[in-house]
Amino acid sequence: MTAALIGFAVVLFLVFFRMPIVFAMGLVGTLGFAYERGGAFFSERGLNAAMSMVGRQITDTAQDYGLSVIPLFILMGLFVNRGGLSRELYALSNAFLGHFKGGLAMATVAACGGFSAICGSSLATAATMSKVAMPEMRRYGYSDSLSTASIAAGGTLGILIPPSVILIIFGLLTETSIGKLFMAGIIPGILGILFYLFAVRWTVFRTPEAGPAGARTNWSDRLTAIRGVWAVLLLFILVIGGLYGIFDFEPLNLTFSPTEAAGMGAAGAFLIALSRGGLTLATTFETLKETAFTSAALFAVLIGARIFSNFVNLAGLPDALIDMVTAYDVPPSVVILMILAIYIALGCVFESLSMLLLTVPIFFPLVTSLGFDPIWFGIVVVVVTEISLITPPVGLNVFILKSVVGDVSTATIFRGVTPFWIADIFRLALIVLVPWLVLVLPQTMGVIGH
Repeated sequence: MTAALIGFAVVLFLVFFRMPIVFAMGLVGTLGFAYERGGAFFSERGLNAAMSMVGRQITDTAQDYGLSVIPLFILMGLFVNRGGLSRELYALSNAFLGHFKGGLAMATVAACGGFSAICGSSLATAATMSKVAMPEMRRYGYSDSLSTASIAAGGTLGILIPPSVILIIFGLLTETSIGKLFMAGIIPGILGILFYLFAVRWTVFRTPEAGPAGARTNWSDRLTAIRGVWAVLLLFILVIGGLYGIFDFEPLNLTFSPTEAAGMGAAGAFLIALSRGGLTLATTFETLKETAFTSAALFAVLIGARIFSNFVNLAGLPDALIDMVTAYDVPPSVVILMILAIYIALGCVFESLSMLLLTVPIFFPLVTSLGFDPIWFGIVVVVVTEISLITPPVGLNVFILKSVVGDVSTATIFRGVTPFWIADIFRLALIVLVPWLVLVLPQTMGVIGH
């Protein structure tokens, strides 16, 4: 246990001093594994065992069919961007909410939720919606703090509402059903939208001039806006409906595994983008290249995480934590609260994926040994990870937004997102206290495949 704790501390130290997480976990995991096997860092026996383990992890990851779901969903999200579907979603949300005080900010949150359902990336959601929503909110005199905060916070929904790359990675790390994780994320995702809408209303209640009412849209334009999102609805129904077996009837009998659903989604997004004139030969090549680069980066981080996980497991840290909890008779609820406190603290200095990969191999065995549902824990972890995307000093969505909207200070954005991450804390407390909200859909609907 001592060696594992030292290794964990070294990884934190290296990441704090800007070493990429993949190299930090890979280096510490390799040396730690060599030490555990050979009794010393550089013994021949230990190094041979460590090199064999590293080679096996690289080969197994590269050949893992289940991992093909990652590049396919990334490709789907990029094609969605090319098709310009974000504008239709924002137009629909604006048509129904824009005439309220703070309505454009609420429309932004709702549009982010819809875009997340076909994108799966928080950073992509925030970057895309900033280009669509920010000019409109400025036109109506919205404060920069509320405008940027609604985009940054709404973007966090991208890692929870299915399809979610973070949920896929959690499922692969823990061998938990990806389909059930997707289903479990729906209600917490909807709650996230509702809580963010309350955060907007609270902001304009305290500062009415921050979000003046926009123009009211007539019903003719609203119906036009509804017709404009047919492609979004079709794509979502194709992917999620196929995954959960809603097409499993005569004569269709269509059911998808997560990988097949990702493939169908990527193909559907490609056809939509092509039909809307969003793709040329050059942009298609750029999309494929970006998918390859992003997927390669994620695969590298996964390899580093698996190497570090092997060292942690060999050193016995998860078992030692279980024994400690058992020996001191710590109530399971207290253990969960301690884990959540650690996640919230780490979220202030770590980005979401690094935090997930570093901690899940340690906490997951402990949580499941205490009788908690792994699906529920996965959603709880992702919600905590969402909070880290907008909390200072390392809120990735805030910095992404700052790079797109360069004339707004980082301090202004962080000040604006405060009501939103407070709303996230309330949502986290709700799903911790009422696990039914997470588990009801996975328990009542069938899911095909892993």
